[in-house]
Amino acid sequence: MPDDKKAVLVRISGQVQGVSFRVWTQREARRLGLNGWVRNERDGSVTALISGPEEAVALMLEAFWKGPPGADVRSVVPEPADSAAAGFNITG
Repeated sequence: MPDDKKAVLVRISGQVQGVSFRVWTQREARRLGLNGWVRNERDGSVTALISGPEEAVALMLEAFWKGPPGADVRSVVPEPADSAAAGFNITG
């Protein structure tokens, strides 16, 4: 991955299911030109893989703290990851 590109696997916890968090994430990621995916987890959290320009990844990480209306985000935990394929999808 070029120096100006970054990929992170992010776990978002709090009230993040049942508030259209995945649809909101997909819309925001596409707006920022990011690739990756987002899915709900059995424990009530949401996991997202985001990759793209470092600045766009940083903006998305900030946006996760707000989320869509109705969300109550308690934690956003990113860790380095491999880059994602082109596009941004909801996987589960």
